[in-house]
Order: sequence, then C-alpha cells, then structure tokens
Amino acid sequence: MCIEATRKVVANGDHLTRSTAEQNYRLLQEIEANSSFLLMAYQQNPQLLERDEARIRELIEMPAHGADNNLSPVLSHLSSERGTSLIELVMFIVIVSVALAGILLVMNTTTKNSADPLIRKQAVAAAESLLEEIELQDFISASGVTNTVTQANRAAEYHIVSNYNAFATTGIFPVSGVAPIAGLENYNANVAITNPGLGGIAPASTVLITVTVTDPQGNDIQISGYRTAY
Repeated sequence: MCIEATRKVVANGDHLTRSTAEQNYRLLQEIEANSSFLLMAYQQNPQLLERDEARIRELIEMPAHGADNNLSPVLSHLSSERGTSLIELVMFIVIVSVALAGILLVMNTTTKNSADPLIRKQAVAAAESLLEEIELQDFISASGVTNTVTQANRAAEYHIVSNYNAFATTGIFPVSGVAPIAGLENYNANVAITNPGLGGIAPASTVLITVTVTDPQGNDIQISGYRTAY
C-alpha cells in the first residue's frame, strides 16, 4: 500500500510539473506578444510615451548595460526591427518602375528589329539570283532576234543581256511562273543596264548590270555586276 501511494504522489508531481511548464510557456508567449505590441505602439506613436507614467518612460529610455550604442533594450529592439517608411517605399516603386520601363523599351526595340537581318538577307538573295540570271545570257544575239524581257516571256523566249534593261516586277517571281514566291510578295525588283566601259574595254563591249530589290520596309538593296562580250 505504501508503494502504491508513493507512485501516485510521484505521478501527481510529474503531472503538476508538466502542467506548470506548459503554463509558464504560454505565459511567456503572451508576455512576448504583449511586449511586441507595446513596442510597435510606442514606435508608431511616440506621443504615448510622453503621456505615460515616469516609471514606464524610465524603462523605455533606460540605457542598455554594456551596449555600445547606449540605447535601451527597448529602443535597441525598435532600431533593429525598424520597418520601411512610406517615402522609402514610394521611392523604391519609382526606381523599379523606371528601371523596368527601360528594360521593356530595350526588349521591344530588340524584338521589333530582330527580323531586319532576315528581311535584308532575303532581298540580297533575290537580287543576286536575278543578277546571275542576267549575266548567264548571251551578250550578242546568236540569231539576231531578241525580245524585251517581261515576266510573261521571261522563260519562254530568247533574250540577251541588254533585253533586261528596265525589267521590273512587283513581287519576286521564279523564272517561269505567274505568281510571286511565297513570302516574297512584298519585295519588288528592277534592273538597269548601262554601258560605262570597263578599263580598256570599249563601252560597246561591256555593260554594267544593276539590280535593285526593295524590301517590305521600303529599303533598297542594290548589287551590280559587269558583263563583257566574250
């Protein structure tokens, strides 16, 4: 019986200890919460401290023992946990907005102009193709019969180099075809052939072929080549 009674006393003591520890923990939590609330209140409304009792002001303004900055523990806590003021927040928003606007402007310009190299390459390719086609024609007619080049007779009839003078198309066409090449409908081409002479070669025996291709943005790509009577 004595042993059983002892066990009950020990059990009750353990339960009491756990209960007391739990109560102390909750009490500390409440103290911490109330302390944080009061600190925040004094930080946002300094007038409250002026109207408080002398002992409260003394507690708040009491120097911290051993602290280098001579602040009270409360003021040190307030200083270390100071938030962002409204002015600082507005300035941050303004700075970020200006920076973001600059970045977006650069991205927009880069995106808008990213297609320019492709457009230029297509215009150059079209001009080179037409120039090569003209340079491969005879310089002097083998039969004596020639026809001015049009898109309709471009592939079907016999032409010499000079027949391409003033040749023009709206859209880039294949040699034989009635419809522009897909994707090149907004490119235009025209040809000019002159006789400026070349070094010691007589003007009658040489021509300068100039092919101009206008891209959809209105930019002209111009390439030239000489063809001699050989």
